[in-house]
Amino acid sequence: MASVRIDQDLCTGDGLCVQYAPEIFEFDIDGLAYVKGADGELLTGAGARTDVPASLRLDVIDAAVECPGNCIYVDGADGTPVAGPEAAAAS
Repeated sequence: MASVRIDQDLCTGDGLCVQYAPEIFEFDIDGLAYVKGADGELLTGAGARTDVPASLRLDVIDAAVECPGNCIYVDGADGTPVAGPEAAAAS
């Protein structure tokens, strides 16, 4: 299963990720986006990562590609970067 994390140091708070996949991304009171756990709870720890259900994979990838802050990291089940800054650097 793919997983995703957000680097809040790079997050610009534009909210495109929340629009693309509100089941995965949400704003906290600091105005930055974070990922949510399977239970819907916001994961605010540095480097927090959550699994991406197959049904939301393309939405999460689109969010990473469109993110103005270039702060969303999507990895495949094997840990290979799929979208985000590390994927861009690998291609």
